[in-house]
Amino acid sequence: MSAGAGEGPDGRGALLNVCDLRVSFPTDHGELRAVRGLSYQVAPGEVVAMVGESGSGKSAAAMAVIGLLPEYASASGSVRLSGEELLGKSDGELSAIRGTRIGTVFQDPMSAL
Repeated sequence: MSAGAGEGPDGRGALLNVCDLRVSFPTDHGELRAVRGLSYQVAPGEVVAMVGESGSGKSAAAMAVIGLLPEYASASGSVRLSGEELLGKSDGELSAIRGTRIGTVFQDPMSAL
């Protein structure tokens, strides 16, 4: 029997649930929509990597999930960690979560070669 959508190998629900994530940045020429409706789930025990072309929104999406976007950026949608909504939390609240319950590894393309 296989696990259902959003469930880990043991049948438990998603640990991280990102739904319709949108990230935008103001520019002199209007709004730059860096992430447009990204949705994914991560089940317990899974490891996820985001890959894509330079400028495709990978870093903006990861930064939104862990609450590291600059203040002038706008993020909407839903980011739930163990059912707890992360979008809209204060930096202090997110600091208590970062590194203990959630984290990311950013890749510097210049040092990857």
